[in-house]
Amino acid sequence: MSLNKTVVLVGMMGSGKTAVGKALAAELHVAFKDSDQEISLAANRSIAEIFERDGEPFFRSVESKVLERLLQGPPCVLSTGGGAFMFGNNRALISKLGISVFLSADLDLLWERVRSKDTRPLLKTADPKATLTRIFEGRKDQYALADVTVQSHPSYSIAQTTEQVIAALRAQPGVFSPSGEKS
Repeated sequence: MSLNKTVVLVGMMGSGKTAVGKALAAELHVAFKDSDQEISLAANRSIAEIFERDGEPFFRSVESKVLERLLQGPPCVLSTGGGAFMFGNNRALISKLGISVFLSADLDLLWERVRSKDTRPLLKTADPKATLTRIFEGRKDQYALADVTVQSHPSYSIAQTTEQVIAALRAQPGVFSPSGEKS
């Protein structure tokens, strides 16, 4: 199957964007890119250090530039940071140059996946679960604007979720080359 446009995975931290993205890229024989990794490389600092030193507005500005650069490259699977899709300019860019896939997960599953990680700058608060809940509630309507929504179930393996994403993408016109059938 030949990919015609970049598949941009959006959703909350812990929804599976990186794990599913890597599996999806391997299945589609394209590169996997992570916008946070690309931002970190460009800034020569971790995301947490950028947030701490320069603040979220600076981070979001760099994030938009990196997204644009990646979307203008060859089709790939692109995992975005949880907040990237919250900004209209990013959504418009993704819509114009790629296809957005919202990996939807319920709050309990998200909390289970992120609660023991210390790499989430937005959760470095006195009550990280309450913070995650607030972020989730504040973002879910924007995530619903994605071109495709795929539910991330606790019982699904990465491979099963990846197959769900591929099935959803096949239903979208122009994502794959007409002659590119899965073998």
